[in-house]
Amino acid sequence: MTGTTEPTIVIVPGMREHVEDHWQTILAKGLGDAGRTVRVVPPLVRNRLSRDAHVANVVEVMAQITGPVLIVAHSAGVMTTMQWAQWHDADVRGALLAAPPDFETPLPDGYPAPDELATHGWTPMPRKPLPFPSIVAASSNDPLGSLERVAELARDWGSRLVEVGPVGHLNPASGHGPWPQAEELVEALEHGWCGTAPRPAS
Repeated sequence: MTGTTEPTIVIVPGMREHVEDHWQTILAKGLGDAGRTVRVVPPLVRNRLSRDAHVANVVEVMAQITGPVLIVAHSAGVMTTMQWAQWHDADVRGALLAAPPDFETPLPDGYPAPDELATHGWTPMPRKPLPFPSIVAASSNDPLGSLERVAELARDWGSRLVEVGPVGHLNPASGHGPWPQAEELVEALEHGWCGTAPRPAS
């Protein structure tokens, strides 16, 4: 169990396996090296398309934490966080929601089709406002979700929208790697600076 006045950072990845050079992996290591308590929701080995399995994974990690948390989610991890927040409660001080995919619009080849996502419980996507502060980091050229659609989601969720430039899906396949702005956004959430947009990524 974890007891601290600082929130535990909970990293919620998408449907990917562990990727060493993903910015979430780098962020978790950097925060841990700085003395922060970090918990990473582990990737699923089975039922990778199951919404319920992903949400149960988050529930299991949250149950091991005492005290406040701050969520850092990416891609499908954003949708997992949204689904979890509809039915579960915790002392969440804030959430960084990076590059949420638009599961209600057909995704590029190689990604699950709309009927697969619906069958596994991902759609319709939650639209209720979140009960905690949040920042949606949106790419201007994300192949998994247009800026217009992501901005619409941010409005529905009551999130602060931060446009981070043309960074693709903000993953190693699009050249990220390290994403230093993540630390700025985490700090903004921790200090209640959601109304101040940090500078776009270069």
